[in-house]
Amino acid sequence: MSETPGAAVPLVEAQPGAVPSTPPLAVQRVLPQRHLGRWIATAVVLVLLAQFVHGLATNPFYQWDRFGYWFLRPAILDGLVITLEVTALSAVLGLLGGIVIALARLSSSPVLRAVGWTYVWVLRSVPLIVVLIFLYNFSALYRTLSIGVPFGPAFFRFDESRLATDMVVAVVGLSLNEAAYAAEVVRGGILSVDQGQYEAAAALGLSRYRRFTRIVFPQALRSIVPNYVNQLIGLIKSTSLVFYVSLLDLFGAAQTMGSTYPGDIVPLLLVVTVWYLILTSAVSVVQYYVERHHARGGRRALPPTPPQRLRAALSGLRARIRREAAV
Repeated sequence: MSETPGAAVPLVEAQPGAVPSTPPLAVQRVLPQRHLGRWIATAVVLVLLAQFVHGLATNPFYQWDRFGYWFLRPAILDGLVITLEVTALSAVLGLLGGIVIALARLSSSPVLRAVGWTYVWVLRSVPLIVVLIFLYNFSALYRTLSIGVPFGPAFFRFDESRLATDMVVAVVGLSLNEAAYAAEVVRGGILSVDQGQYEAAAALGLSRYRRFTRIVFPQALRSIVPNYVNQLIGLIKSTSLVFYVSLLDLFGAAQTMGSTYPGDIVPLLLVVTVWYLILTSAVSVVQYYVERHHARGGRRALPPTPPQRLRAALSGLRARIRREAAV
């Protein structure tokens, strides 16, 4: 007789000639429901994954020996340091600029709102590579920059060609682009704060500055920080474009080595891929714990960390094995 998944099955067999009776609940076992489609999908994925790993390991075209040679070479590590510097500076400046632009968009002044909206619209519409190349050739348009009275005398003058080094062009271009996206993240976080918080702060007699810095902005950070940390992953990958303004970052160093050693192009691209995976994975770990930290006020229990999930899964597996052995 076949057993129906999900049904209670007695663990003792009925004696011949005895009147069948329902066994007590203590000796009944519930059979789990079979998921045939899930098992088939799992088998297909495992087969494809095994083929992919086998191809990576056995295909001589990848040249894993050359990958090991290039992975920690000084030229690659120097490019990695430049990538980290550009990312860190652009992230900080982009966030500060995003806060200013978000406040301008939320301002009661129509001029500030229009300027903030226009900035976000233009910078999100123009590709980043166009912004970088435009800034790289900015000295052709303005050889000197000055600060003074409009249409009048200038108090300070700067030679743009001396100020606009490759690092400055890269950081400024990425920061301008990042500020447009950060402005929307900050604006969305501020708008997510309940209107009652504004009214309560006003009822306490706080000034507008203190309402924002003490009441509104700390609550908005719960939404801003996780989203902006996620934005950093895109910023790390965007740094690969600074190669086109003559800055040898991680990707630029690999491109330069690839032109010198054309037979090692694929290993060099693999080196770049692995380093970007490491950087984005590190940011992803930070993002997870930042989101977990800011979830304290919104959940009754914090979500478990990956080590806690692993321990819980192992404990459940051991408990299941003990139950099966006892039966």
